Amino acid sequence: MSDLLEKISICVERGRTDSQSPHPPDMVGQPGADELTRQALDDGIAPDEVLSKALVIAMQNVGEKFAINEIFIPDVLMAARAMQAAMKHLRPHCKSGEVRRKGTVVIGTVAGDLHDIGKNLVGMIMEGGGWEVIDLGVDVTSEKFMQAIDENPGCAVGLSALLTTTMPSMESIVGEIKSKSPGTSVIIGGAPITKDFAVRIGADAYFPDPQGAVAFLNERNQP
Repeated sequence: MSDLLEKISICVERGRTDSQSPHPPDMVGQPGADELTRQALDDGIAPDEVLSKALVIAMQNVGEKFAINEIFIPDVLMAARAMQAAMKHLRPHCKSGEVRRKGTVVIGTVAGDLHDIGKNLVGMIMEGGGWEVIDLGVDVTSEKFMQAIDENPGCAVGLSALLTTTMPSMESIVGEIKSKSPGTSVIIGGAPITKDFAVRIGADAYFPDPQGAVAFLNERNQP
C-alpha cells in the first residue's frame, strides 16, 4: 500500500474527516480523508485503488473492532463520516465505471418501523466495503422492496427491524421476496432478531453486527 493510501485508511478508521475536524485530538491540524483522497486522485492513483486499498481495508477493520466491542457506535459513526468524505470524491468515478463495485445491496427498515441508526451503520460499512448501497429508508413496504429488486437485478436485500411489533412485517416481506424472487439473498438484522427467527421465516442470513453481513455478501460474490 502506498504511503498516501495508508494515510487515507488510517484517517477513515480513526474518524479523521478533514483538516478542520477536532477529532481525533492527536491528529488535530493534520489533513483528513477528504483532502488526502483528493490528493491521491490528483496524484494519479486510480479511484479503484483508493476504494479497495484504503476505504475497504479501513471499514473492514472498523467492522471487526465493532464486532468484538473494541470500539462502539460513536466510533463507527465517526469512521463512517470520514469514509463519506472520501467517497464524495470517488462517486463520480463510480458512475463512470472507473470504480468497480462488488455488487448492489438494497436495504431498508421494514414497514411500521421508523428506526434507522442500525440500518445506517450497516449501510455505511457495506458501502465502505465496496458495495453499491441503495437505502430505501424506513417504514418500507414489500412493494417498495420488490420494485427495487426489479430495478436492480442480482441485488441482495437487507431488512432491519428494531421493534418486536414489526417482526411480523419483516416475515411478510421476506415471504413475498422469496415467493417472487427466490434467487434474491435476504439478510435480516435488528435488536429483537435472532438466527432462529431468520431460519423460521426463510431469510438467508442473520448477523448481529455489520461485518458479518459484509462477509456474507463477499462470500456470496465469489465466482
